[in-house]
Amino acid sequence: MNRKFLLTISAMISLLVIRCGSGTQKENQDDKTAANNTDTVVISQGTNSKGIGRFKEVKLTHPLDEGMISGAQPIYNAKCIACHKLTNEKLVGPGWRGITDRRAPEWVMNFITNTQVMLDKDLAAQSDLVTCIVRMPNQDLTDEQARQMLEFMRKNDGKN
Repeated sequence: MNRKFLLTISAMISLLVIRCGSGTQKENQDDKTAANNTDTVVISQGTNSKGIGRFKEVKLTHPLDEGMISGAQPIYNAKCIACHKLTNEKLVGPGWRGITDRRAPEWVMNFITNTQVMLDKDLAAQSDLVTCIVRMPNQDLTDEQARQMLEFMRKNDGKN
């Protein structure tokens, strides 16, 4: 391969990594705490598993909270759209269609806020990683932003 082609590919990959990240590659404190407190792999299949993290119970809104959804749209546009489609189609990461049918709300919130530990220790997260190959970087979202993203995903899945 010629050098110009390799440089172009390298630049494209670098842009993708930067676009998917939040500007930092540090783990948040919860990731470190969870990593220090558990050495076991968690088997989480289906919607019953809550994953690994501080979210043990998430109260869902009925009907959907449009304010949360509108708060999530800029987050999706800034941090998620480069890697995730709203369909079943895989981009860099898996498509989001049906995620709230396949995973418990607590699992989704724990994955969003405790990504690295979930990828290291949760079998459901690891199975997605096998398909996608690229580890999702920590997006440094607050609990409120993560909840907004869950509501956004629920709307995407046709919940009401």
